[in-house]
Amino acid sequence: MKKKTNWDRYYKEQLDDLTTRRLVNEELKALNVGVQLARLREERGLTQTQLAAKVGMSSPNISRIETNPGQNLTLQSLVKLFGALDCDVVIEPRKRRSRGRRASDSKRR
Repeated sequence: MKKKTNWDRYYKEQLDDLTTRRLVNEELKALNVGVQLARLREERGLTQTQLAAKVGMSSPNISRIETNPGQNLTLQSLVKLFGALDCDVVIEPRKRRSRGRRASDSKRR
């Protein structure tokens, strides 16, 4: 088993805070969209410039979306981008997870 580093302990401590955990999860979800977009674009054999031309965007904008999609990305843009890659965007509402203990409760321990 891998020995825990100071970073591992720090990261776990940070994720014990519910607000921090929520922010990290939101960032990871946003990053996942960019990774999916880049993977599909490459599978279709398109460059960022070619995809940009198909959807009427600039190639630096495609690069920004693939590397940091959580920044000012609209549903309309997602639909255009994935549509150009012959994919549908599906939004599925899910029940929120139980929030468990409040952050203030975990700090008392």
